[in-house]
Amino acid sequence: MIEEIAIRDLGVIGRATLPLGPGFTAVTGETGAGKTMVVTALGLLLGQRADSGVVRRGSDRAVVDGRWLVPATASVVERVHDAGGEVDDGELLLSRVVSQEGRGRAFVGGRQAPVGVLADLADDLVVVHGQSEQIRLRSAVAQRGAVDAHGGPELAAAAAAYRQAYDAWQSARSELDELTRSRDERRAEADELRAAIDEIEAVAPVPGELDELDAAADRLSNAEDLRLAAGLAHEVLSSDAAVDGAPDVLSLVDEARRQLDRVVAHDEGLQPVAELLAEISVQVTEASSRLSSYLGGLDADASAELEGVQERRADLAALVRRHGPTLDDAVRLLDEGSRRLVELDSDDDRVERLEVEVAEFRAEAEARAGRLTELRRASGADLAERVSAELSALAMAGAELVVEVEPRGELGTTGADAVALLLRPHPGSEPRPLGKGASGGELSRVMLALEVVMAGSSAVPTFVFDEVDAGVGGSAAIEIGRRLAALAERAQVIVVTHLAQVAAFASNHLTVVKDASGEVTASSVRQLDGDERVAEMARLLSGLPDSPSGLAHARELLDLAGGAARSS
Repeated sequence: MIEEIAIRDLGVIGRATLPLGPGFTAVTGETGAGKTMVVTALGLLLGQRADSGVVRRGSDRAVVDGRWLVPATASVVERVHDAGGEVDDGELLLSRVVSQEGRGRAFVGGRQAPVGVLADLADDLVVVHGQSEQIRLRSAVAQRGAVDAHGGPELAAAAAAYRQAYDAWQSARSELDELTRSRDERRAEADELRAAIDEIEAVAPVPGELDELDAAADRLSNAEDLRLAAGLAHEVLSSDAAVDGAPDVLSLVDEARRQLDRVVAHDEGLQPVAELLAEISVQVTEASSRLSSYLGGLDADASAELEGVQERRADLAALVRRHGPTLDDAVRLLDEGSRRLVELDSDDDRVERLEVEVAEFRAEAEARAGRLTELRRASGADLAERVSAELSALAMAGAELVVEVEPRGELGTTGADAVALLLRPHPGSEPRPLGKGASGGELSRVMLALEVVMAGSSAVPTFVFDEVDAGVGGSAAIEIGRRLAALAERAQVIVVTHLAQVAAFASNHLTVVKDASGEVTASSVRQLDGDERVAEMARLLSGLPDSPSGLAHARELLDLAGGAARSS
């Protein structure tokens, strides 16, 4: 509930404080005095967009402060704490500052916060109705929302269950559509992969094989030179026949070692040399043995082996050209492509499984949509009956609200039906869509009747009506005032009005008074009581606050409203 709103330099209002509190507050005033600025101020506190045009001429900024009383258990308290603010003893302070340049700041519970926090809190604090809300009531979305809200938790749970089933159906259907649409492409990809895998498996490449083949080709191409050099080296190191009449290396080393062994006893200085010659003899023998083995291992027909190597190199080079740029890429394709082929080959199984899932999810969504339709029809029938009763009390005797819940022919995000609110102006007439046949005055009363009916199940503590009585007068206006007073028994009601018949039922009457001074109109807000209230009521009735007949009519109207309040 809003306890108080303080306004500074907003529109034509220089400085004003609105004491609100529980019950029914009516805000009246002369045309141009700034009554609408009260709703504008509240909109700023609820996070609505602002521009520099709201700042009073000659001022550098506009400031709006609001003081709310909220229950300690309300979700609002938790969100205020999340924003870094505080709620002291159930009192919440909200503030909005708008600069001349259009920039603004917001404060929640004494701490600066993004404007979006105010907007987030708005749905739990206040419901605002004005001409724009009447326009919204013409939309199918708003009409369905009214029926669903009236249905309470059971309908809300059914709607959530339907949406879950609908989303599952849509997700499976999208996957199936995508798989089916790309089936030809995936089959072509599978055929291409299968051919590549068959080709690679036929060659059976090994990582690093090309380097080994390059080395083998070089060796085989030079086989004769290798055989000749190795043979000559072997003969020089160790051979029974001397080369060009010279002894081999091993014979010479052995002869040198024997000469030293003969005299080493006479001089120990020769011992290291003798040992070194012994080691050299061993190494020469080892080298000679290895050369002998190398010569024995050389293929007698190197040309045939070279031909095989060159053919293998050509096969691998062809793989690299088609699946490279390296042989390792071709080997990798064999591994990764095989896994991808398994996935692609399973498409038919996936399609069959998805077709089953799509059918099952659709059946589930249809069943839940049917339950949702049943609950909407029950809610709509009850809502129509209750609102029609309210319309009778609002001087629309014989008028009926008709709620149609008709099959839409297909499942959508909100169900399988279309919801429409229609108005039957009098018995026997055809119901007319609110969006086409209802006048502004009729819409005002339908909207008020809806709020009165739905207020009992609404958790929002405050309702604000901005000239909801536009286009209405006489006895109908009195009934609007009576219903607003009834609504105020369950919630805080704030009404900006120009009708005395509505203001008469208020338990708190505020008037916006303007004082022309130079080029600036400074407005202030006064709380009225006693004779001041009677005078304001006379002004609303006749435009003459001092007229004896107007004053008498005003007192009569206040007595009527007071008696109605006491009898209720």
